[in-house]
Amino acid sequence: MILGVIADDFTGATDVASMLVRAGMRTVQVLGVPEGELPRADAVVVALKSRTIAPLEAVALSLRSCEALRRAGARQIYFKYCSTFDSTPQGNIGPVTDALMQALSADFTIACPAFPENGRTVYQGHLFVGSQPLSESGMREHPLTPMTDANLVRVLQAQTSRSVGLLPWPVVHRGAEAVREALHALRLQGRQIAMADALDNQDLLTLGEACADLPLVTAGSGVALGLPPAYVRRGWLQPDAAAASLAPVHGSAAVVSGSCSVATHAQVRHWIDSGGQAVQLDPLALHDGRQGANALLDEACTALANGPVLVYATATPARVAEVQQVLGVEGASALTEAALARVARGLVDAGVRRLVVAGGETSGAVVQALGIRRLCIGPSICPGVPWTEARLPGDGAVMHLALKSGNFGSTTFFREALTMNGAAA
Repeated sequence: MILGVIADDFTGATDVASMLVRAGMRTVQVLGVPEGELPRADAVVVALKSRTIAPLEAVALSLRSCEALRRAGARQIYFKYCSTFDSTPQGNIGPVTDALMQALSADFTIACPAFPENGRTVYQGHLFVGSQPLSESGMREHPLTPMTDANLVRVLQAQTSRSVGLLPWPVVHRGAEAVREALHALRLQGRQIAMADALDNQDLLTLGEACADLPLVTAGSGVALGLPPAYVRRGWLQPDAAAASLAPVHGSAAVVSGSCSVATHAQVRHWIDSGGQAVQLDPLALHDGRQGANALLDEACTALANGPVLVYATATPARVAEVQQVLGVEGASALTEAALARVARGLVDAGVRRLVVAGGETSGAVVQALGIRRLCIGPSICPGVPWTEARLPGDGAVMHLALKSGNFGSTTFFREALTMNGAAA
């Protein structure tokens, strides 16, 4: 193993894994803290559900994962978080970074959530979503991790006792040697973490080359694009052109959506407006007994006879606020995730073998409900979202899963994904 990745949610894990596979690294994703021997691969990505849990718990899970990856021989550890730097003033990005640095005896690392292909860029330490500062984007109203400050040096500094500095774009633009010199200068100034600017893929390649020898890299999935070429130049990696191949599957197709992001809301509306079958989950109706997970499942299974079906809890910010007012933030999330996971489990039992899941928290709940522990990473549907292959516990049946971050994908993503995978949408 060359690279061991610790991702703070399940969609983020498939996101970074897709970048590695794209560059020819044989990559396997393990769901949850690894147990037993890890698979043989160039890269192993550990998918945790640690983005919004208590910081101490997130640290504990991350450290256990790090130790498993190091035992398996990983040359470098990569802590992967969201390209919108999803976090709260308490963490969990800062606390996990601190703990991993201590565990790896790393005196310095970088932070860089940039993913230009999906419109996430960092300039002068400020994160932009398209042309908008993070604090003016849809992330401002995220139900779990609202991001109200685009200055990531300030955001990260609030979460860590380590000194955070800036690696500005003019330096990155000059190339890997200039970056190495700047990182050395930041070290001499007492900085321990550098927030790195990046505006395009060339910047990511530069950062990958400059940071490939660091014990720890922390970033979104974008920097993962730059690491494999650096490994090749060091003689560590022989790229595999077939790294993204998956076996075909046969069976029904469905979409389960729990994300309330702007992008996913547009995808749900497009699916419905273009005539797609859809079943809506209403958390308040679920809470007071007017709706039940079993009834939702029955409705969805009946629809499967006529083609792919969408089961969704996606709603507008106003509706989310109304639900949270009654159920609380954690209560609303837990109720919705449990119901969607129950429906997804039932759909798979009914023969669904191609399943798209939208939302990081929802993806984690669904995969756990299915009992899946390992994913092989396949071809990308769009930047950051690949199809993956899993074997179901019990009979070992093969199915394909696409775990989509709420913010990713075009308006037609659901149809694109299913059409690409051979399901009439």
